[in-house]
Amino acid sequence: MKKTIVLSINTSWNIVNFRSNLIARLQREGYDVVALSPDDGHRAALVALGVRHFPIEIDSKGLSPVRDLRLAARYYSILKALRPVAFLGWTIKPNVYGSLAAHALGIPVINNISGLGTAFIKIGLVTRVVRLLYRAALARSATVFFQNRHDRDLFVAQRLVREARTALLPGSGIDLAQFVPESAGEGAPLVLLMVARLLRDKGVVEFADAARIVRASRPDVEFHLLGFLDVQNRTAINRATVQRWEQEGTMRYLGEAADVRPHLVRAAAVVLPSYREGMPRSLLEAAAMGLPLIATDVPGCTEIARAGENAFLCTVRDARSLADAMLAFLDLDAATRAAMGRRSREIAEREFDVSVIEARYLEAIASATA
Repeated sequence: MKKTIVLSINTSWNIVNFRSNLIARLQREGYDVVALSPDDGHRAALVALGVRHFPIEIDSKGLSPVRDLRLAARYYSILKALRPVAFLGWTIKPNVYGSLAAHALGIPVINNISGLGTAFIKIGLVTRVVRLLYRAALARSATVFFQNRHDRDLFVAQRLVREARTALLPGSGIDLAQFVPESAGEGAPLVLLMVARLLRDKGVVEFADAARIVRASRPDVEFHLLGFLDVQNRTAINRATVQRWEQEGTMRYLGEAADVRPHLVRAAAVVLPSYREGMPRSLLEAAAMGLPLIATDVPGCTEIARAGENAFLCTVRDARSLADAMLAFLDLDAATRAAMGRRSREIAEREFDVSVIEARYLEAIASATA
């Protein structure tokens, strides 16, 4: 009889797009993989991966104690029926309420703190509540993975988790056979591409402001924005703002895409002016495809975007600094840009291969269930 293992994230889309390699590896190791996530239109894709899906409602931006208690009860009910050998959680509410339910049932827990999010960027009452919840939820976890040392050090310093329970993991990893360098060809326009959820914390406003500055002296450069609009988040950019940017010629909004590779092929560089990251998927994918990077000098981004090697870095929340970084990149000759791109691919190959992540999870599961 197959052993059951449960994965839970705040969107099914995330599981399909970022955890499919891990799912396949777990299945090859003989596990029956179950996903607990909202039914957001990607359930069929989960089923196609051979995953059993139990829909749960997660109000990612909500602060209602009643809804959160209902979520915790839902986790408890499902986990009690399934009795998995381990619970794997990502994002705040699955990490908190899923973990608490699993602990109550004696199920080993492995967490992944994939980024600190708005609650840790803007310090206030919400931050204090989130800290208390994390401290309770992580207290008995077998392993708590962090995607950069800055986030781990912060959690340890604030006594949210004991250092002995922590480990570092290079993001969700990247499938180097799927993301490979490809030339856009001669005569292609100069495109600076940002791939991200449309949130203020991702630096989308700074991207638009910097685009205006750059286009004043370099009208030949195009700025493209790819990512989810209308996301449930307190810092979300509204549709009217994006439409205004398009109408004034600041940038082109590409919508969302299940496969970002065709857009990456057309880009000269990928930009991410985020305020803070765990391990940004957009930069990992761009690096794997041999692209130079332009990013903020903040935790998470600097794990993959390295000044003087494959990237230009700028000051966080500073459109002028971002514009200067873009202009410095644009001033490079084609050979130097190509060399930066090759360095990106080398870093991805050496440090971020998805097989590394799969092996670390299997080790953590084996240790937790021994």
